[in-house]
Amino acid sequence: MKLYLKTVTYCAMHFAVAVTVTFALTRSWHAALAIGIIEPLVQTVFFNLHERAWARADRRRAPAYARVSTEPPSPPSSLAA
Repeated sequence: MKLYLKTVTYCAMHFAVAVTVTFALTRSWHAALAIGIIEPLVQTVFFNLHERAWARADRRRAPAYARVSTEPPSPPSSLAA
């Protein structure tokens, strides 16, 4: 759910930036809206794929960290009488 929400908010922010920058460069609302719609959609798809790739990489690395013992340390032999 977090990835979905993050992707949607990223898309909205990216749309606003793309339209603003394109309009500032072209002074054309038609060009700004056309680029503002297409470019963020493409970026959002690739953002989602990028996040999934990182999540998969984190899952693959997790077993290496899981080797650390979670059991409490045993008392020193001098105290275990």
